[in-house]
Amino acid sequence: MKLQHALGGLEGLGPVDFEKNVFVEDWEKRIFGIHVALMGLSSSLRDSLPGYDPQAAGTTFRSTWTWADLRKGAEAMNPFDYFKFRYYEKWLGGISAYCVEQGYLSADELAQAAGQLHEGTGTPPSSGGAGIDDQVIRYLREGDSPRRGPATPRFPVGDTVLVADPPHGAHTRLPGYLRGHRGVIQSVAEGNYAYFCSTGGDGLGDPVPVYVVRFEPAEIWGDTAEAGPSPLYAELYEPYLLPATD
Repeated sequence: MKLQHALGGLEGLGPVDFEKNVFVEDWEKRIFGIHVALMGLSSSLRDSLPGYDPQAAGTTFRSTWTWADLRKGAEAMNPFDYFKFRYYEKWLGGISAYCVEQGYLSADELAQAAGQLHEGTGTPPSSGGAGIDDQVIRYLREGDSPRRGPATPRFPVGDTVLVADPPHGAHTRLPGYLRGHRGVIQSVAEGNYAYFCSTGGDGLGDPVPVYVVRFEPAEIWGDTAEAGPSPLYAELYEPYLLPATD
């Protein structure tokens, strides 16, 4: 998570307005549906659970689409643009850019279709057929799992660890404000877990152990930490952790 995507722990942000509704406008439901459909037809499903063969449903979608692709699209945005757009507008930008990049449509075709819909002269595309609908519904019901076999942890519960500072790539799952700070292993996940894609220099991709790490507020915020707050807990992949040394 680049800076604009992991604001927890930063100071001076002012009041935070929490939107209680999952969908504020109707078009946001359609964007969510497009994302789910791409997930349900992603070629990655063939490796995640036995019996998944999205292409047998008759789809022309031949690419891999995961949460990582959605997150990379948002993280690629200019930070000032990121704060300017609503949540599902960021999703729309990431999905649109991906479809253009993969060659499913051109930027001109996208602009033309958007203009027609804005003017009320266009029509949304119809479903690709019963086979595609059934595949997406099956994905919604069964999902997939990143768990791969039993856990092989390097660190036991109670160990003090240091959060690494790996190179920034196109995408990371390490909150920036935790880099370089010490924590204590609170618990270890039961299995090793693969990430949706290789993130490059920070070590994610292949199955690895996952930990819940406890951080004391003074460790992260120093003298500015409030008196008596609860510890902070973070779920972190093993490549993000190093043995703590005195």
